[in-house]
Amino acid sequence: PLDYKSRSTADPDAEAKFTIGNEARRERLHTALIDLGIDPDSSFVNSPEFRGSAALRMYASFILPKSEGALAMAEAPQRASVIANSIAFMIREHRSHREEWLRNHDRSLEEVASTLPGSRKPLTIVLDNIRSAYNVGNIIRAAEAARLESISLCGMTPSPPNPKVLKTALGAAEYVPYVSNINTLEAVRELKKQGVTVWGVETTSKSKPLWKTQIPRPLALVFGNELVGVDAEVLQECDDLVCIPTLGVKNSLNVATCASVLIWEALRQWDEADEEDASTS
Repeated sequence: PLDYKSRSTADPDAEAKFTIGNEARRERLHTALIDLGIDPDSSFVNSPEFRGSAALRMYASFILPKSEGALAMAEAPQRASVIANSIAFMIREHRSHREEWLRNHDRSLEEVASTLPGSRKPLTIVLDNIRSAYNVGNIIRAAEAARLESISLCGMTPSPPNPKVLKTALGAAEYVPYVSNINTLEAVRELKKQGVTVWGVETTSKSKPLWKTQIPRPLALVFGNELVGVDAEVLQECDDLVCIPTLGVKNSLNVATCASVLIWEALRQWDEADEEDASTS
């Protein structure tokens, strides 16, 4: 059996106090883990693989708390279930890092440089007065994952280093080129001067369903405010208007969700076109 003694329980009197009830706590935690499909003894408690792991430390801290407060918390109803779920997550995380065929971790910059084409995808995202910093962060994260050209943050759209943007972007903000523009209309006109086709993403009577479009390169997609959408003057300046058809009561999707759909449809079409060109050359 493992030795769960910690520095804070090295004093004999303190150790005796915190040891009281440890077998009952152990039994409660084992029961909760077994309910989650985890046999503690065979899966991680006695496994050298997990020695020193966060999962084992949490397991030990529940059974032998290190303070009066921790002891009181460990004795609270349902606490064993909460700890068991946390341990289960840590075990899954540990195993996911161990298995080479799972790709649920970020690439290093060196890996990106060595395995992906150097140029970015010729797609710019224009955000017209987006209200939610969380939506902006999600869009930045999607733009980084797709290696897009840039993001134009217009009007009142929150931008880095806004803490809510950075939190939701999960570290992606430092890898995505972005510019801030006071006026969306001017940003759109400048893109058109550079030879970029500009599409407004909005639910209008003039909008084409995304699935019926052929997406050009280079392209800029304009996404609007969560409540009022893209400004009407900006829409008139766009080369075309597209929408994602909806089948329910609501006529539109969350702007970050919508951006992700448009981005990956563009990548899909471009990859398909590149494959066709390669096969005929």
